[in-house]
Amino acid sequence: MMLSDHFSLEELVKSQTALRLGIDNTPGDAEVAALRQVCENILEPIRDYFGIPFAPSSGYRSPRLCRAIGSKETSQHALGQAVDFEVPHIDNLFLAHWIKQNLKFDQLILEFYEEGEPNSGWVHASYADAMRGQCLTYNKQRGYTIGLPLP
Repeated sequence: MMLSDHFSLEELVKSQTALRLGIDNTPGDAEVAALRQVCENILEPIRDYFGIPFAPSSGYRSPRLCRAIGSKETSQHALGQAVDFEVPHIDNLFLAHWIKQNLKFDQLILEFYEEGEPNSGWVHASYADAMRGQCLTYNKQRGYTIGLPLP
């Protein structure tokens, strides 16, 4: 099932961990509707602007999958509201700043990015009914910090 022009439900629910552990990672109707919003409002505008095909690395995570990977069951991933991704050949810091300047989002997190390493880490973006427009950076040394590093 296609959620938008370029993104399918199948790629938004895929999980190697779920497959390996035999975890059902099938979302309900509410989660599918939320994933559709993420695709239409976050992923498609990025695909359109950069013109580069990409696949999310993580989208929906069932509560059981969240537990298996050490994530909270209340994660926006479990609600179908969040996606983790990279765009090939695009610096993740640049990508995060582009999203901040051009899209509406609930939460934007630049995760595990290392300065001077443009392909390091990934971007987490969420889309929800209440949009906080919150920007964070996460790395193992400092944990979460408010805002994004300067480009």
